[in-house]
Amino acid sequence: MKIIKQSQKALIEAAAFLENGGVVICPTDTVYGFLALASNRKAVENIFKIKKRPRSKPLAVFVFNIKQAKEIAEINKDQEKILKKFWPGKFTFILKIKKNIDFRCLSKLIVGKGDTIGIRIPKYKFLNDLLKKINKPLAQTSVNISGQPALTKIADIIEKFGGSDPPMLIIDGGNLPESNPSKIIDLTSPHLTRIR
Repeated sequence: MKIIKQSQKALIEAAAFLENGGVVICPTDTVYGFLALASNRKAVENIFKIKKRPRSKPLAVFVFNIKQAKEIAEINKDQEKILKKFWPGKFTFILKIKKNIDFRCLSKLIVGKGDTIGIRIPKYKFLNDLLKKINKPLAQTSVNISGQPALTKIADIIEKFGGSDPPMLIIDGGNLPESNPSKIIDLTSPHLTRIR
């Protein structure tokens, strides 16, 4: 485990760590999150392992902009208007995956057995800068053991996950305000449906 304070140096180090197949713990606009390259099956598997998350619950992804979201999901004009209204922000939207998606950009673990994917553009400068630098979708989920509350305090994160195998890079952004993970909205039906 390596802990590094949020900084420009941390941004460069986190990008390299992710590109090399590592898992990064990073502050977001809601809670701390696990991050991995969405295309790297082993890195995505490691998130499931560390979090003790059932394989039946696919991960959502962070993207840098709507153009990147369109590379992996079917987005019509009405959906795009909604996305532009709420992104960047604390909303994960469920969308239909593009047919014939290139699994070099998305691990099948993220897709699961369905034909939908959860996508979000966060609103947190360090994370948005990281997404811009990487320029690839990042698998993401809240930092916690599956079924337990999401963590916002850096000391709790280090205590709980500091000894995890494989080792991770932890970006220390200090304690975040108490918050819930993002709201999840299903855009695949005629009416907006809130899932969480």
